[in-house]
Amino acid sequence: MVAAVDRWSAARRRRDRGDRHPHDGEGRVLLGLRHPDSKYAGNTWHYLAGRCEQEPALACLVREAWEEAGLVIDLADVELVHVVHVVDTPGSLPLMQLVFRARRWDGTPKVRESDKCLSWQWWPRDELPDPIVSYTRTAITAIAEGRPYSELGW
Repeated sequence: MVAAVDRWSAARRRRDRGDRHPHDGEGRVLLGLRHPDSKYAGNTWHYLAGRCEQEPALACLVREAWEEAGLVIDLADVELVHVVHVVDTPGSLPLMQLVFRARRWDGTPKVRESDKCLSWQWWPRDELPDPIVSYTRTAITAIAEGRPYSELGW
């Protein structure tokens, strides 16, 4: 399982966001189809995502994986595998997305926030769905190529 935590920063304010991009033993990645009325990326495939709530990035990852998909992750099974520095839309604040890999987890993905996600599905890394959030595709591709850092939208 691969997972990510995103970090936004502006002047003295900082908003953290946690994303998880799981992959299974067959090299497939877990993606969720965002609800059409979702605040971000409606009707688009994306990995597990959420905002940190005054917590370390890894704690956010663990909490969001449970809240969104019912997955239980032990911090001892997590490693940082990629960073994406992205400007999602022109004029928006840059986002630093920290992408982690969880070597093990408990549970089967299920929709737990139906107002944000319609379904979870495993996809082969070389057959990702469209539409997919651009930085999600960038991170998945870079991890497969062994690259630890990417930039997007600059």
